[in-house]
Amino acid sequence: MIQELVGALVAAGAVGLVSLAAAARIIKQYERGVVFRFGRLLGSPRLPGFTLIVPGVDRMHKVNMQIVTLPIPAQEGITRDNVTVRVDAVVYFKVVDAANALIQVEDYRFAVSQMAQTSLRSIIGKSDLDDLLSNREKLNQGLELMIDSPAIGWGVQIDRVEIKDVSLPDTMKRSMARQAEADRERRARIINADAELQASKKLAQAAGVMSEQPAALQLRLLQTVVAVAAEKNSTLVLPFPVELLRFLERAAPQEGAGGHEGARSSSATPAVTPSEEAGAPTPQTTAKPLEEAAPAPLGETRSVADRLIEQVPAPEASPLPDREIPPELWAHHTPQGSPRPHEQ
Repeated sequence: MIQELVGALVAAGAVGLVSLAAAARIIKQYERGVVFRFGRLLGSPRLPGFTLIVPGVDRMHKVNMQIVTLPIPAQEGITRDNVTVRVDAVVYFKVVDAANALIQVEDYRFAVSQMAQTSLRSIIGKSDLDDLLSNREKLNQGLELMIDSPAIGWGVQIDRVEIKDVSLPDTMKRSMARQAEADRERRARIINADAELQASKKLAQAAGVMSEQPAALQLRLLQTVVAVAAEKNSTLVLPFPVELLRFLERAAPQEGAGGHEGARSSSATPAVTPSEEAGAPTPQTTAKPLEEAAPAPLGETRSVADRLIEQVPAPEASPLPDREIPPELWAHHTPQGSPRPHEQ
């Protein structure tokens, strides 16, 4: 009797343990448990932790509440400015209502994926190529609103949508590269022209300062020599501006003015030819002084070359040496009535 009672208690305990094991459920922190009793929703979703259901009567579905990263396959479309592009994106979403995610839609992942692809094609057709390349934030927000509107009834919330890549045809890439190169060249020319304008203004100011202080030009020349000599070159090219010569001439005393006037007068003396000694008629030629033959520049604007020529003493005038007159010129150089050499 006692043995039968003990056997019955052991059997009941075993059945209870099996039933408890079948009814016990563990829900993780990032999950929610939706319980259906005879196919009907039983209350609100179960919270994380330990929970019990009626075996054979209740059926519980666990729904992941984490953010899901869903890549959108690349979609090919034509933009509003008739450019064929291929765009792919990624969608971040999560389930906010576990019961609706199971009841309102058969497979919320597949539904979100198809909605994202359709919305991406629609965005491509409504946008220009420049917007797809540079104004992606605005497109991402528009794409998020298009997907989130139907998904909110499924118990799904779209957290974020990002356009990953925009693929262009090779011909379009080359055209865009040429356009960018031309634009950069235009900006480079504008910058160079602006730099030249600013430099010319600064150089004009520097020239004005140097014209007021002529010694500044000499100092600048010495600085240039020092800069060139620092390179340890075997050949030194020294620029010698004309303005420096004028500055040195104004600083140096004027000498040799009297000797120069004498040289000028002596150089103006005409020379006598042998034909004139013989009495032959010659054309009337008058030797003009040097000042009349080559008038000096006005005022003090004479060139340095003229001043250097004036400082060099002129050679003394000497008569031309006697030369024999060729027979061809006897008729021109023999006076009227005088016998020719062959007649003598």
